[in-house]
Amino acid sequence: MSKKTGVILAGVALSAVIFGGAAIAQQTNIAIATGGTGGVYYPMGGGMANVLSKHLPGVQATARVTGGSVDNLKLVGSGQSEIAFTMVDAARDALKGEDKFKGNPVELRTLMVLYPNRMHVVSVEGKGIEKMSDLKGKRVSTGSPGSATEVMAFRVIEAAGLDRDKDMKRERLGVAESTNALKDGKIDAYFWVGGLPTAAVTDLGATPGVKLKLIDHSEVVEKMNAKYGGIYSEGVIPAKTYPGQDKDNKISVVQNILVADAKTPEKTIYDIVKTLYEKRDEVAMAHGEAKAIALDTQNNKNTTIPWHPGAEKYFKEQGAKM
Repeated sequence: MSKKTGVILAGVALSAVIFGGAAIAQQTNIAIATGGTGGVYYPMGGGMANVLSKHLPGVQATARVTGGSVDNLKLVGSGQSEIAFTMVDAARDALKGEDKFKGNPVELRTLMVLYPNRMHVVSVEGKGIEKMSDLKGKRVSTGSPGSATEVMAFRVIEAAGLDRDKDMKRERLGVAESTNALKDGKIDAYFWVGGLPTAAVTDLGATPGVKLKLIDHSEVVEKMNAKYGGIYSEGVIPAKTYPGQDKDNKISVVQNILVADAKTPEKTIYDIVKTLYEKRDEVAMAHGEAKAIALDTQNNKNTTIPWHPGAEKYFKEQGAKM
């Protein structure tokens, strides 16, 4: 091979791995920013990666373990991930350059509304926690740094009339770490926002000698919406979702969405969204929450982040009332 030919081939190989290259059929590497291994984002993201790699010619997709929504949005903003899972509230902050994104807005666009994210306030019997006010004076994990759990936990705590720094000893652990810390008696409760069921919460409920307690808090939704723009709703974690859960748990809910950088080419996003939507049953084999992806949820009510033109084109072709 001549030196000149080698340079040309190297250039072709390089261009093929740049997201948004001229043709989706070229070899394209896509990193999907997800979350921790104990949640829902990671297994669902793995399912999406498998579907894209299998059904979209020239694409090799991988699921990336992260701290959660805030980290994911920063990864998209820096170009280190092409697609990301996020909660709508964290995405709004990123788009506006507020809170954890102050001075560094991220030009995001919605690809797809995924499923509702349920806030879990988790404890066990024997900790003396029956309601939100009982968290005062307790050791509480509010989620890992860089997670949307932390963003929403702070808002739930605030709406419940508590001070996150003065009223509790706060830890910053992921859901799997929080579950282990609660088992070991190192914390008294933890916050986790995710789909149903979340593996780590199931693990806690199934632990011998442990009686799971999920704390009702739906009464905070009105105050949260008054301050943060109507993106939250009241919901329920149905009884028996988790081992030892005897009754419905009244909670706060926010939507999960899939996002990408606004500059990603329309054709690229159209192909990705089309593949993920039409193969969503395969994604659901990785996690059942993918069954919630439906045409009637693809609208502006469920995401306040502008739609990417490629996603909007596909869903309108399918008859979505966006």
